[in-house]
Amino acid sequence: MRKGIVILASLLITIVSFGQEKNKKMTFEVDGVCDMCKVRIEKAALGVPGVKYAIWDIPTHQLSLVVDERKTNSMEIKSAIVQAGHDTKELKATQEAYESVHPCCRYRELDSNHNEKH
Repeated sequence: MRKGIVILASLLITIVSFGQEKNKKMTFEVDGVCDMCKVRIEKAALGVPGVKYAIWDIPTHQLSLVVDERKTNSMEIKSAIVQAGHDTKELKATQEAYESVHPCCRYRELDSNHNEKH
């Protein structure tokens, strides 16, 4: 009887630990400048199946995520973000996607015209 309980407890612990591995934290940089960018970036990330949490920090440009790696990966999330008009280090938004964002959200002009990044 004790051996059965020990085996059952071990099995339960194994199942619980495998269940926790599906949630992975990740962060990466996404270009943007304002609260409208924040909403757009977070919405794009959360629209990817498997993304459970997404917060973009305006001053640092860091997007913090919790994802189910069985359903998505960082490149799929980055692809969704560039389709919304925001660049990442690995992927750049098309000119058409970039121009679809509000004029105050156009960070590329800030980089080239003012040599400063917000």
